[in-house]
Amino acid sequence: MFESFGYSEFWVALLQIIGVNIVLSGDNAVVIALACRALPPSQQKKGVLFGSAGAIALRILLTFFAASLLHLPYLKLVGAGLLVWIGVKLLVSENGDEGMSIESHGSLPAAIKTIITADVVMSLDNVIGVAAAAQGDLLLMVLGLLISIPLIVFGSTVIMRLMERFPVIIVIGGGLLGYVAGEMALTDISVQGWVDREIPWCHQAIPILLAVLVVLAGTWLDRRARAASRPLVDLVESGVVGHGKD
Repeated sequence: MFESFGYSEFWVALLQIIGVNIVLSGDNAVVIALACRALPPSQQKKGVLFGSAGAIALRILLTFFAASLLHLPYLKLVGAGLLVWIGVKLLVSENGDEGMSIESHGSLPAAIKTIITADVVMSLDNVIGVAAAAQGDLLLMVLGLLISIPLIVFGSTVIMRLMERFPVIIVIGGGLLGYVAGEMALTDISVQGWVDREIPWCHQAIPILLAVLVVLAGTWLDRRARAASRPLVDLVESGVVGHGKD
């Protein structure tokens, strides 16, 4: 297995796999940032590290079954629906009102669970792309994924900091998940052939439609959550209820 290290073709293929991972993992970094933004600052790094590690471990496991995944009908349709739900959920504010010291509902286990779930769903295409670049070499695939971990972690950390300064990025991130869900659904083996023949324009329209749907639904639910929490915020401001937990 390790004798491949002495061949230039091995290193060229490895660089190609790392490149594929960088290009395809941008949306994964957005998910990690969205999931960890509600955590206390002391837990954000743990959420990024543990969530990324768990997601990468499962992605490596998926890599071994990449060829089989291509032939499972409805898998990507189910994954797309799950991704839409995650996108909407991540747009709903974890706190009743910005700047208030009401206890956050965000938790480290919940953030890690969201990261792993979304990453596994979104990794279907990533894994297939990496498998194609590796041409069946499992050592190349695993090494490429492992080397990509710090790139994904760094990217999610940067995006999380940008979200704190520019909240509109949160909305853009949710829309991105909807867009990815649309692309994924249309490449499911059960519908791809029919879509390509009969309604090829859906390849542009459906991802955009789902991106808008996620943003609208998430924004609406977020406003409802804020409105429902407003009476508690008023009680906190008036001193009737204590700030935070003792």
